Amino acid sequence: MDSSRGQNGIQLLLAAEQEAQQIVTAARNAKLARLKQAKEEAEREIADFRAQMEADYQRKLTETSGDSGANVKRLEKETNEKIEHLQKEAERISTDVVEMLLKHITSVKY
Repeated sequence: MDSSRGQNGIQLLLAAEQEAQQIVTAARNAKLARLKQAKEEAEREIADFRAQMEADYQRKLTETSGDSGANVKRLEKETNEKIEHLQKEAERISTDVVEMLLKHITSVKY
C-alpha cells in the first residue's frame, strides 16, 4: 500500500508539473500575443500621427508658398522704411556726435 501510495503521489506530482507547465506556456503565449497587439496598436498610432503631421506640414506649406511674393514685398517695404529711418536719425544726430567726439579728443584731463 505504501508503494501504491508513493506511486500515486509521484503521478500526482507529475500531473501537477504538467498542469503548471501548461499554465506557464499559456501565460507566455498570452504575453506574446498582447505584446504583438500593443506593437500593432503603437505602429497604427504612429502612422496616424505621421499622416496628421504631414497633412499639417503640407497645409502650412501651401499657405506660405502662395503668399511668398506678398511676403517678399512686405519685407522689402519694411526694410526700406527702417533704412530710411536710420538714415534720417544719423543725419539728425551726426553733428552732435562729431561735436562730442571733438570735445573729448581735444580736452586733456590730468
